[in-house]
Amino acid sequence: MAAVLVCGPRALLNHRSAAALWGIRPARRGDTHVVVPPACRRRRPGIRSHRRRDHDGPGRREVDGIPVTHPVATLVDLAAEVPDGQLEAAINEADHLELVDPERLRDEIDELPRWPGRGRLRELLDGPTITLTSTQLERRFLPLARRAGLPAPTTQAWLDGYRVDFFWPNLGLVVEADSLRYHRTPFKQARDKRRDNAHAGSGLATLRFTHGQIRDEPGYVCGTLARTARLRASLGA
Repeated sequence: MAAVLVCGPRALLNHRSAAALWGIRPARRGDTHVVVPPACRRRRPGIRSHRRRDHDGPGRREVDGIPVTHPVATLVDLAAEVPDGQLEAAINEADHLELVDPERLRDEIDELPRWPGRGRLRELLDGPTITLTSTQLERRFLPLARRAGLPAPTTQAWLDGYRVDFFWPNLGLVVEADSLRYHRTPFKQARDKRRDNAHAGSGLATLRFTHGQIRDEPGYVCGTLARTARLRASLGA
């Protein structure tokens, strides 16, 4: 709070300091990071000032009474400084704390100015776990299943208390398509494992493909589907 106050009424905690205040990255020793408008020229020992236009981005927030950058702006700032593993961990924690989920984060960063870190964060979110809508997913996946020699599946079926994306009753085969928002964090992954274990207990086999694989790696998806279907058929599933 002292660092923000000494930098003026429009100053906000940002970068690693904001991430620590939000609880998405551990606190560390070193300078306190504060973002200020371009006209602010105050310098103080122990304070690292970042001057930029539209410095408050998505808006000013407060945590424990301390003015701080919005979680979206905080993650963009982190993207300019930390390695991929630490950045992904911060995204996961922001999702877990319900500050911002990865899907909304991806939408909102396009509305920000061209701050350092914005492009890198966008590339990370546009990686192999991109998100398709249900309609887009079916439009891309169903032709791959036909190409692999499978009949039309049941979609959005309820099995063992869970709704699944695609289901072939004659093969006892379930296919789940993992999106960015719902499957990236460790907490969501633990839920997916419980779901898969429940299906295994019912004698079902589960395959998982990311939305990115369905969009960009059709050969891999088709080959995996075809091999699994042959195996399930030979076992009399």
